[in-house]
Amino acid sequence: MTFVIAEPCQGTCDTSCVEVCPVDCIHGPLSVDEIREIQAAGDDERLANIQLYIDPDICIDCGACEPECPVEAIFEEWDVPSEWEDYTEKNAEFFQQ
Repeated sequence: MTFVIAEPCQGTCDTSCVEVCPVDCIHGPLSVDEIREIQAAGDDERLANIQLYIDPDICIDCGACEPECPVEAIFEEWDVPSEWEDYTEKNAEFFQQ
């Protein structure tokens, strides 16, 4: 089992989850430094369709990330709300690119 980052992360990209992950399995199309620079500049529009993803092959299912997410976008794979079920596959697909 693994954790999944769903739709509420889009445009938020809070990196608190990245900081607590013991196996560095959370990434996005932008680096953490790039995300923080965009946020510091107040240019949040650049993050509109950007989100972070959890690599299911590396995640050790420790759960450290889930309580750190301020927008409650992280779910255990079996607990992803039905409206965001496709994010399970989206997380896996991101790392297959």
